[in-house]
Amino acid sequence: MQQTIVNQPGRNGALQGEPLLDKVRTLILGGDYPPGAPVSEVFLAQEFDVSRTPIREALKQLQHEGLVEIRPKVGTFVREPTRREIVELFQLKESFEGLAAGLLARRGKVREISILERNVEESDEAAAEQDVERYAELVHEFHHTIITGADNSKLAEHYERLMNQLAYHRLVLRTAGHPGRISASTSEHRTVLAMIKDKDHFGAEAAMRNHVYASSREVLTDSRDRTD
Repeated sequence: MQQTIVNQPGRNGALQGEPLLDKVRTLILGGDYPPGAPVSEVFLAQEFDVSRTPIREALKQLQHEGLVEIRPKVGTFVREPTRREIVELFQLKESFEGLAAGLLARRGKVREISILERNVEESDEAAAEQDVERYAELVHEFHHTIITGADNSKLAEHYERLMNQLAYHRLVLRTAGHPGRISASTSEHRTVLAMIKDKDHFGAEAAMRNHVYASSREVLTDSRDRTD
């Protein structure tokens, strides 16, 4: 599928230069569109200064990725994964990130270690201030850095698709308000980092798997509470 590039400046200046598909995906995953919210082709065309045709093509691709649902003659809506899908996606996330942490631990002192060290320090500050937005940004950076540090392009490729389907940023924002979760998550990150710095690839993988499992329990508890 050909991707249209937006050259005109607009309100989404930070996204300029990205393919249109990536721009629309980022907007939908950013939290402004809650699950079930309608996605207007007209609004997106105006937002990115393109015709509705490339917007329609982008939305078709996002439906294929599981992010939106297109209902003929009704409209397009943000799709939320089912509880079963969340369980299955987290099972994959646990495997991918566990593998990545182990691979990073084997590489020794690489630049990603310094990024992770700075990340956990800033995460402590976000936890102390209960800054949910900043915490969510740091969570994304931590996990993305682990994947990047694994130095496995195929792993990174499949992981990106998984995270899009999971709409992980929304889940982090949703569960960050759980009592003690931000502090617990930061502590889990520190444990993962300690294992990586010790070059303990078995310990790093186990610590990362435990962290992802804890995150999944928070998400699933939140999901159950919303349906009760």
